[in-house]
Amino acid sequence: MTDHLYQQNLDSAFEAAVGELGANRERFQHWLDKLAPAIPALRALPQREAEPVLALPNDVADLAEIEAIAAEIRSNYSTLVVVGMGGSSLSGETLAFIRKPGKVAVRFVDNIDPHSLSALTESLDCKTTGFLIISKSGGTVETLAQTSVLLRHAKMRLKDYHKHFTIITITDGNVLHTLAKAHNIRVLAHDPKLGGRFSILSSVGLIPAAVMGLDIRALRKGAAAVLEASFTGDLKQSPAAQGAALQMCLREKQVRMNVLMHYCDRLGGLANWFRQCWGESLGKCDMATTPIRSRMTTDQHSQLQLYLDGPKDKFFSLMLLDSSGQGEAIDFDNNADPRLAFLKGRTLGDLMVAEQRATISSLQGRGIPVRSFTMKDVNEEVLGGLLMHFAIEIMFTAKLMGVDAFDQPAVEDSKKFALKYLAGDEGEGEKLKRA
Repeated sequence: MTDHLYQQNLDSAFEAAVGELGANRERFQHWLDKLAPAIPALRALPQREAEPVLALPNDVADLAEIEAIAAEIRSNYSTLVVVGMGGSSLSGETLAFIRKPGKVAVRFVDNIDPHSLSALTESLDCKTTGFLIISKSGGTVETLAQTSVLLRHAKMRLKDYHKHFTIITITDGNVLHTLAKAHNIRVLAHDPKLGGRFSILSSVGLIPAAVMGLDIRALRKGAAAVLEASFTGDLKQSPAAQGAALQMCLREKQVRMNVLMHYCDRLGGLANWFRQCWGESLGKCDMATTPIRSRMTTDQHSQLQLYLDGPKDKFFSLMLLDSSGQGEAIDFDNNADPRLAFLKGRTLGDLMVAEQRATISSLQGRGIPVRSFTMKDVNEEVLGGLLMHFAIEIMFTAKLMGVDAFDQPAVEDSKKFALKYLAGDEGEGEKLKRA
């Protein structure tokens, strides 16, 4: 069971609660029944790319090495720069949202904006900086470009520059692997079967997490609990299977946007990771929905009007934290305006709970389907469980949609065009350069 981590409530997503825009119970059961034979098959004989995702939660063999590398980084550096694109950087950054105070500042480089990278290199003290370069394929052009810049700056300032770098990639002689060997840089092997966006519980995400002081064993423990609940027992009790069936029902109701809404800032990384993983894994057919991250209460003052009175083409997953009584008091002094009396004795956590409840009520009142995840706390075990829930829900939804959750063919096309234009080919590349 996963109740000690989170509770998923689907009641407000069905017709009985929100009317015609809600999911139909009979169709919900249809999709669960369709998924039933696929679940044991996926667990017993997973496809090549699913195998490591499902194996990681219960694996402890690699954790001692990860912890040792993290301890080495903490002992030698005051800053760790993590370089990568997509899941390579987003994995560590997702976990960083629940960071604990630590002496190492961890900075993530996931773009090629010249101004931003120059600002970074100008601010770094290379003597006290470690670099973690991550690219599964070893051929990601953005990561190679970032590495070139950082390597050059480190070489100009340090005789032992190579000791400051660690590279995670497939050890197959790819460009990055070859570069590492040429500079005598330590290389950690990336599992060739493990997709970047699903690598968050591997060394890709866990090394930065451990450097920040997070309990990486608890992350895996939470994921293992959800994995167990997703593949054993009554299918009706599998939160991930229920989520996948609900997604299919709502898509039949012309839901086109899948909004993950969070109030707790520590879940901001989860929302970013969900957006990438959902979009890149399922965005391959007309059944796909567009993932949207919504940060509350900020978006109550910018997007909620659209959510409530705009097109009814959205499904909301609300991440709710039971924060009653938590945080600073919002009491004013005795001379305060009497209209503030309603806040007396309340805390910021009380206000968060009230606003969470208000948002659900407002969405339900407009006939908009909503599900909720309620947590008593946000810690490593809970986050590990939520990450595994959505990873499995995505796999199950992909199975029902009939798409491969692990490839990204359209992205590969974009990469080919970029390389073509860098090579100076005529045509659209020249038009782009002249524009």
